[in-house]
Amino acid sequence: MAVLLTAAFAEPASARESLPDLAAYVKARAADADGAVDAAVRGYDEALAAKPDSILVAIRAYREALSAGRYDLARRALSTLEAAGVAPNDGAVLRLADAVRERNYAAAEQAIGRIAQGPLEFIVPSLRAWIAFDRGERHPESALERSDQNALGARYAEEQRALLTIARGDGGRGVKMLQPLLAADSSNLDLRLTASAMLAEDGKEDAARTLLPGDGTVMRRLRERLPEKQPGASIAIAGILNELAARLDSDRLLPLNITLARAALLLDPESDRTRLVLADALSRSDASEIAQQMLGEVDADSAFAPAASQARVAVLQRAGKDARALEVAAELARSDGADLGTVRHYADLLMSAEHYTQAAEAYDRAIALAGDGASWALYLQKGGALEQAGRWDAALPLLRKAAAMAPDEPIVLNYLGYAQVERGENLAAAVDMLERASDLRPDDPSITDSLGWAYYQRGETRKALPLLQRAAEASPADATINEHLGDTLWRSGRHYEARYAWQAARVFADGADAERLAEKLALGLKRERN
Repeated sequence: MAVLLTAAFAEPASARESLPDLAAYVKARAADADGAVDAAVRGYDEALAAKPDSILVAIRAYREALSAGRYDLARRALSTLEAAGVAPNDGAVLRLADAVRERNYAAAEQAIGRIAQGPLEFIVPSLRAWIAFDRGERHPESALERSDQNALGARYAEEQRALLTIARGDGGRGVKMLQPLLAADSSNLDLRLTASAMLAEDGKEDAARTLLPGDGTVMRRLRERLPEKQPGASIAIAGILNELAARLDSDRLLPLNITLARAALLLDPESDRTRLVLADALSRSDASEIAQQMLGEVDADSAFAPAASQARVAVLQRAGKDARALEVAAELARSDGADLGTVRHYADLLMSAEHYTQAAEAYDRAIALAGDGASWALYLQKGGALEQAGRWDAALPLLRKAAAMAPDEPIVLNYLGYAQVERGENLAAAVDMLERASDLRPDDPSITDSLGWAYYQRGETRKALPLLQRAAEASPADATINEHLGDTLWRSGRHYEARYAWQAARVFADGADAERLAEKLALGLKRERN
């Protein structure tokens, strides 16, 4: 879907007119380039007021206004583009949201007609069904019955058929219709939220809670305080648009993501789920300040508050503010009531920053929070942090515990086996672990490398070499794999090829690793010369 949508939502070719001689426009472009969305919007607003028929100003004003949530400017700019016949396809989504809010069904049908001409055509039957519902038609689901629908359109139609059943008061039947759809796509949070909110509004709280399973913070909070929303086009279409915005993951489609999420928020202003989706799209489009503002609108008692807090950290990281991101993550992890996910996320950031001792302490707190439910992954992560911190004696029992909890988990077997091979400890058992990991995941280059290196350490270069060659082919930019391959080639007497592998490793290495590789390139393996 991403490939088809990319071209459809590109800037109109006719928008490439000559640069308007406007100081405000020049300032706006400079602010735009710097990611200063608010300043850019002010400039485009002024420039469009000075030259309201400028397509070039209008297209940039439209995009920046949507990023900033300046709907008034977005509508003005869109009118200019529509008058010139060069409006982007997603402009119809904004027009649809306005029409649904105003219950202007003629305008809604006109917007849907435009959507039908673009790559979002597959949601048109669903949109028409909800407009029919709002208009009070007896059989709104008849709009869903199209023989020419593709698999994606048919899936949306089935989802909306179930929601329409709930909206018309038959919650029990609607939930039964949803169950196989949610089983096939358990990650569809927007569908769950829409259905549960409709059920709660109708007084069917128990049925609503069945659609919000799991022990995560969001689901638990949602079950405790069920959102109630009036069934109708506004909430249903908002859910459709937000689901689309959440699923589109191509950076080239960020303008569309933003339009979809902004339109969803117009239709359902209380949706913190939409705020998270919109903040992510804004952050990925370098509008980090607006993204932070959006996350700041999520109330502390919202079910999505913990997720919004973690999203703040992600926005800072994306903006290159790693130190500040770590500070915020630390504040969240140390706050009263910090949950497992928040503490674990902080520990992960500490690992990325190579603060291994602190990371081990954070993982230890995560294990305490998890209690009897602590997973093998937490023990692996704490053991890995201690191992990286140089505390092998403390790390080994934790790694063994993780392996005992997950004896068939390739990641655990690989980590524990490789760590022992590197230290020349317990080689026979370590090789057994790595062979099991390789059997379980034969196409994983890191595991293939570990097993090859284990054979090398035991002097079995003939067994090691084909494995390391296969790992290097699968992961050519991995410095460790290429270095291992170089060492094995050298030991096999293939010195020219060994230096080629070491050179490949050196391209991606730094610090002490780069120095070691430079010495190998110059002198070969010291053990061969002694």
